[in-house]
Amino acid sequence: MLDIKFIRDNLAEVKEGLLKRLAPEKLDLEKIIALDDERRRLTKATEELKAERNKYSKTKPTAEVITTMKAVGAEITKLDGALAETEAELQARLSELPNIPAPDVVAGDKENNEVIYTYGKKPKFDFTPRNHVELATALGVVDYERGVKMSGNGFWCYKNIGALMEWALLSHFINFHNRNGYQFLIPPFMLTEQSAYISGHLPKFRDDLFWTQDKLCLNATSEMMLGNYHRGEILDEQQLPLKYFAYSPCFRREAGSYRQEERGMIRGHQFNKIEMFILSHPEKSWEMFAEMVANTKKLMESLDLHFQVSKLAAGDCSAAMAKTYDLEVYIPSMGIYKEVSSVSNALEYQARRGNIRYKNKETGQNGLVCTLNGSGLATSRLLPAILEQNQQADGSVVIPKILRPYLPRGMKVLKPIDKEQK
Repeated sequence: MLDIKFIRDNLAEVKEGLLKRLAPEKLDLEKIIALDDERRRLTKATEELKAERNKYSKTKPTAEVITTMKAVGAEITKLDGALAETEAELQARLSELPNIPAPDVVAGDKENNEVIYTYGKKPKFDFTPRNHVELATALGVVDYERGVKMSGNGFWCYKNIGALMEWALLSHFINFHNRNGYQFLIPPFMLTEQSAYISGHLPKFRDDLFWTQDKLCLNATSEMMLGNYHRGEILDEQQLPLKYFAYSPCFRREAGSYRQEERGMIRGHQFNKIEMFILSHPEKSWEMFAEMVANTKKLMESLDLHFQVSKLAAGDCSAAMAKTYDLEVYIPSMGIYKEVSSVSNALEYQARRGNIRYKNKETGQNGLVCTLNGSGLATSRLLPAILEQNQQADGSVVIPKILRPYLPRGMKVLKPIDKEQK
């Protein structure tokens, strides 16, 4: 959430930044300032009447005083109601405003994204390559049909070595972050509406979440839980940065018809992910951003898969984020890159919603921390990339070296199985 005082004091700057990601007709900062003016007016009027009531309460309760106090009380009740309505509308409008993009983030949508780093080259085959659905089925590592039978479209079932490879990826990522000094958390996988609001998913993305009958939502990303871990706390400045990573399955309502480019595990309602999350001193947040990007690049490079890093344009960043880099792995059968990690700096936007502060040791004053998050990594598109990029003419697939120690007997190659085994 943006600070109303900052908006008032820097109106032109705020408007210029938000117009990078919003159409002019969707931005009405003047209305927000007018609501804040009304809030201030009502607050002042209420306080003056309450002071008058307090003054009369110390005088002798004559008939005239009683009549006056009743009138004052009625007016206070009326003003309190108007103030509550004004504050609610102001809060609602502020909560709908996205974050201000960082100065170096360009305007526009995904067509203005910029590729800033590439690892490896697109694989070339001297045979007709298969897509990952064909490969996964022939290798017996994913059961798509039974996944759909159990849960419907957008679900699948890892099986045999496929399940072990999924867990190998997660174990590799966990070991990497643990060695880097990040604290490991396994948080609850369901959140309250307040937690979803703090993370920035409400009110805008309510329909993208799965909800239970108890008004809890299934997490769409561990960022939602980690952003609430220190909600309402004042942290010791010397503790910063606080670095966490968490494992969770993620659940999302994915709209669409599951087109050819979304087949298999490319788009689904459930997937596994390791998420990094940092609470940083404001002066160090961009340093932490660079660290997170470096971590995700190292993880991708360790799998020796061809991928690229894209700097997102303002309109393609999540609403809460000031800057985002996406790591995108290449899927040969589709001829396109698919996101496996987003690294983002929310600056103070989420911390203001969650009231997460630190105490400045020198001044004794409290300031808001900056929050950063990054997938490290999501797995559902990695197995398809491994299968497609590392496939061989005989239908086998070479397993990345980094994963072999996690597999039975250091398995190096996945081989097609007999039909009877499927």
